[in-house]
Amino acid sequence: MASRDINVIALVKGGERYVFLYDDESRDEAIRMLGRHAANPELSFSWYDAAVLSDKVRQNTPRPSRLRFVPRADRPA
Repeated sequence: MASRDINVIALVKGGERYVFLYDDESRDEAIRMLGRHAANPELSFSWYDAAVLSDKVRQNTPRPSRLRFVPRADRPA
């Protein structure tokens, strides 16, 4: 069983707390969920809140490792 890291973003707004948990494979779904919360008129979670947290989700995306230059073996150095 492979272990999965869980990412957490949270917002405290007045007496309310919004906490979102997601893994690396569900980033897109986490961003959609932020939009659904913002669209819910019964919540104080705003579109601005969704935008800020979505940006944090995107910033938390793992970057691919840098490629290293490896000289070809059949070329003289």
